Amino acid sequence: MSRMRWGVVLASSLILLGCGPEAPLRIGFIGGLSDRNSDVGQAGHNGVLLAVEQANRAGGIGGHKIELVSRDDAQDAEIAAKSAAELAAEKVEAVIGPFTSGMAAAVVPVLARRNTLAISPTLTSMDFHGKDDNLIRINRSTRDNAEDYARVLFGRGQRRIAVAYDVRNRSFSESWLGEFRKAFAALGGTLAAEVAYESRPDVDFGAVVAAMLKGQPDGLFFISGGIDVARLAQQSRRQAPGLPIGASEWAASEQLIELGGKVVDGLVIVQNYNREDDSPRYREFREAYFKRFQKNPGYSSVSAYDAATVLFDALARRTAGESVKMAVLRHGPYQGLQQQIVFDANGDTQRKVFFTEIRDGRFVLLK
Repeated sequence: MSRMRWGVVLASSLILLGCGPEAPLRIGFIGGLSDRNSDVGQAGHNGVLLAVEQANRAGGIGGHKIELVSRDDAQDAEIAAKSAAELAAEKVEAVIGPFTSGMAAAVVPVLARRNTLAISPTLTSMDFHGKDDNLIRINRSTRDNAEDYARVLFGRGQRRIAVAYDVRNRSFSESWLGEFRKAFAALGGTLAAEVAYESRPDVDFGAVVAAMLKGQPDGLFFISGGIDVARLAQQSRRQAPGLPIGASEWAASEQLIELGGKVVDGLVIVQNYNREDDSPRYREFREAYFKRFQKNPGYSSVSAYDAATVLFDALARRTAGESVKMAVLRHGPYQGLQQQIVFDANGDTQRKVFFTEIRDGRFVLLK
């Protein structure tokens, strides 16, 4: 074949390549998809996956389809750091996650070394508040939540509360406990006992509750994941059936009711979204989520979907040379499923919450 004909063939091939589909935009996900308390990570993954599928059906972002690259942190710092390094090596645009403060301590620095942004749907610890780093948070802080809990529980007549807290997620639980202790004391309350334990399959929750009761409390409170709260509630009903119980927002998943059954009836817990919302926007999401996964969305599903909405919107409006973080901060506010999302200069935000009480297997809004 002559050089001229080779040139025509090569030019034609390049034209055909140029007419092919645009390269996908790669988005990372990291969360607890296995091990204890994996319900939060799995529900969050579902929320992101639904957002990706919907965006791709609508044409993607600027003609680019979205490719989701997911990694499990297994609620283990070493695995989390390795998974974060893998996502950074994949050159994802940003990572949605992690979902617990303990894993964030391992993940965020690894991503920072590769200038990769993390957008956490659920992170609340004060360890990550007010910092100009590579982290954007969709959720409010432990200080905000703990102060609201102090007011609600004090208003319900509790003055001596015993607390059990899981040190496996120490960054969250100790931050939450410290803020609650301070806020509750300011109202005139006191912590009758503070019982630390590490979440494991063989934890003696009967002994944990017995230690809480030594302080002669008028209420019991658990800073733990849903699996542990269900077991702590079971022991509480056996040893002190008349005492009111409550739990931090970490446990506010569907699994809490599934595992707890009748023993969690009466438990007070906050939600970062309104489960009873019947607005068209949220109803459409809820129906799509149920159709896709055959279950109702939980708080991490809603927050993760909001995180994906923020990221996709920012990427669509990003200008040449603009980092993903700068795009997220510059192009807000963003419309979430139920509320507007506004970030400050550090990527922190406020979020309206809703206190609920479990009644007959349902989270019922407190009036």
